[in-house]
Amino acid sequence: MDPINTAVIVKLEPDFSEGNVSYNPDGTLNRAETKNILGPHSAIATAAAFYAKVKYGAKISIGTMGPPMAESMLQQAQLISDADDLYLYSDRIFAGADTLATAEVLKSGVQKMGKMDIVFSGHRASDGETGQTGPQTAWKLGMTFLGHVIEYEINLENRTVRAKRLVRMQGIYDIVEEIEAPLPVFIAIDPSYKSKFNTVSQRLDYERYQKEAFERAKNFKQYLKVFNAVQIEADPKLIGISGSPTIVYKVERIPKGKATRQAEVIDGANQEDIRKVVARLRQSLSTMVIK
Repeated sequence: MDPINTAVIVKLEPDFSEGNVSYNPDGTLNRAETKNILGPHSAIATAAAFYAKVKYGAKISIGTMGPPMAESMLQQAQLISDADDLYLYSDRIFAGADTLATAEVLKSGVQKMGKMDIVFSGHRASDGETGQTGPQTAWKLGMTFLGHVIEYEINLENRTVRAKRLVRMQGIYDIVEEIEAPLPVFIAIDPSYKSKFNTVSQRLDYERYQKEAFERAKNFKQYLKVFNAVQIEADPKLIGISGSPTIVYKVERIPKGKATRQAEVIDGANQEDIRKVVARLRQSLSTMVIK
């Protein structure tokens, strides 16, 4: 049986926990002055690819479009997935791309990796929240798209994938649909996805690949390939700002909300302070209506 080749497209995203995101005058993100990390949804997609490696012995290639600093994010992804190859698509002409122009670069980048059976992506990016890049990349690649996937299994003999995905219909949430499709497919992983390793052999392989991932990530640059627009044969009319139909008119900072609550430090050893706290709790509970 032929091995399974998988790719994961990931994204360098602002670390919103730092509370400091910088923008350029034209409304694009200033990554040089913003702390960036592997996006949380990208990390989930990377873990989903690792499942294919543990259970099916899949080869994993991880690709991203971004500036040179995105190398560290690819290292994070390799640590999660034990990726065999890392790809960085980096060129000044890519700057300012919207989701469609980004999908064009990723499509060209995935094709540069070779023939892929499954391409994984996260559900969305925390700095965009559109959820468009995955489906658009699948469309450009000509792959069957499966979104909101929470579980999947691969039939190596029939070269098919059976997946469970969340579907919303007419206000009804969390319907689980089971679907089967022939390879190749593009899978956008739902945030609720969790890998399940049910056998002893799978758990042993999981531990083995984790150790290998740690060693690989320490020397990640030997697995890294960097390509520019010419090398991935991207159409200059379809990438960067020139290939982006979306126009950012204006970016406004969200003002930090004013604190409306006050905190009081209580000395746990002071019995009088404890009595006051208990009295306040009783007063609050007495006004509650429990249905």
